[in-house]
Amino acid sequence: MAEVTRFGVSIEKDLIDKFDKAIKKENYSNRSEAIRDLIREKFVKEEWTTGGDVAGTITVIYDHHRRDLVNKLIDIQHDTHDLIVSGQHIHLDHHNCMEIIVVRGQAEKAKQLADKLRSVKGVKFGQLSMASTGKNLI
Repeated sequence: MAEVTRFGVSIEKDLIDKFDKAIKKENYSNRSEAIRDLIREKFVKEEWTTGGDVAGTITVIYDHHRRDLVNKLIDIQHDTHDLIVSGQHIHLDHHNCMEIIVVRGQAEKAKQLADKLRSVKGVKFGQLSMASTGKNLI
């Protein structure tokens, strides 16, 4: 296990009270765990802005009955096959489907792929969830 450093932080009472309520809702056992996650989140965002090797997911929801929509989405994915690790297709109901696409590679390429998929006419929702390969996280 890594060496642990303890340090003090001065925070206004209203802010720490609000923080405590928020971390309680998220089931953190203590402030330290919540603060560690906030720090890691900052480093993940930094990985995405500095162009490192990143990982993430793209979620797309669409009506699969929409003419040529599925083919367009598949063509876009085939054009970036080197970025896509895997994908999962989920039937939400008779009309709506969800694609979850796991990506790994350059951050900018992942963002471009998410934007392309999200902007296809007929896509109801699209979102990129930024994650990390974990290499640079402690």
